[in-house]
Amino acid sequence: MDFNAAEEEEFGFSRNYFLAKEMGSSGKKSARKLSDINVVDEQELREASANIEPKHQNDVADLINSYKSLYPKWVFDLRCGFGLLMYGFGSKKSLIEDFASTALAEHSVVVINGYLQSINIKQVIIALAEILWEQLKLKRKVSSGSLPKVQQPFSSRSMDDLLVFLDGPEMDEKDSFICVVVNNIDGPGLRDTETQQYLARLASCSYIRVVASIDHVNAPLLWDKKMVHAQFNWYWYHVPTFAPYKVEGLFLPLILAHGSSKQSAKTALIVLQSLTPNAQSVFRILAEYQLSHPDDEGMAIDNLYSISRERFLVSSQVTLNAHLTEFKDHELVKTKRHSDGQDCLYIPLTKEGLEKLLSEIS
Repeated sequence: MDFNAAEEEEFGFSRNYFLAKEMGSSGKKSARKLSDINVVDEQELREASANIEPKHQNDVADLINSYKSLYPKWVFDLRCGFGLLMYGFGSKKSLIEDFASTALAEHSVVVINGYLQSINIKQVIIALAEILWEQLKLKRKVSSGSLPKVQQPFSSRSMDDLLVFLDGPEMDEKDSFICVVVNNIDGPGLRDTETQQYLARLASCSYIRVVASIDHVNAPLLWDKKMVHAQFNWYWYHVPTFAPYKVEGLFLPLILAHGSSKQSAKTALIVLQSLTPNAQSVFRILAEYQLSHPDDEGMAIDNLYSISRERFLVSSQVTLNAHLTEFKDHELVKTKRHSDGQDCLYIPLTKEGLEKLLSEIS
């Protein structure tokens, strides 16, 4: 085949390709929707995924064991004041927990599982303060020194007071610290700005060290320059394990599964917990009305405003509209047109899901 023939053949192929694309795009668009897919039940899908036979188990185990040679260096980094941040493909839960249980056996360790949907960060900090207080009492008892009495229990102190206490006590041994292990510091239970700021302040305390893992590609966007370098003081380690996310995946909804009312209520609870108490109370009014009037098409906006104003939850229609905008943006509340032409509000949850949600937020 000469050069001209080859060039003509290539030109013909290119022309036919673009003609086919043009003809394909000129036809009618598909009317199929994502909701038309016949997805399976969530429990059935989880059971099927649990029965998938894992591959390369020996190679994965050898890779994770190879990181154990780094344990002494990681301990040295912690003693130097760094926080350890583990990243790379695969679950790092077993790796960092094994490191904490073996290499940090002489230190107190507190584990936070960020893959859980909701975490009470104050309870974690209270537990750390109580551990440090016990350590101080033990050391002062050995040295026969005096220790000032706690003026009030840690559970009744503010977050600022707790963090000041964790940063303040003087101990003789400079290598003594409490290690906070955070599985998935970028997880849904820790992802909000306020919690990340508390974790950063906690990491900067004198006798606190943080060992954490991240899995989301955008996880570093959670922190600003001060948090990374001055507070967390991260020492980054690339430790891909290729291990399956068995435990972490249990708490995440499956894309190919039907969303159950229990999962929807759990998602709604997470959103509500991020809103103000007044917004939560307005939502409660709507939820209680929907439960007590199951045959109604929804609650009239004017009716919701009157009750909310009587209970001093809103001062004007503008305030109520701001709450409703938040509800609608998070798909907590939807609007439908009543038979008389009036707009009504309703919560897209089953009766069981709504009752569970109200019991949780109370």
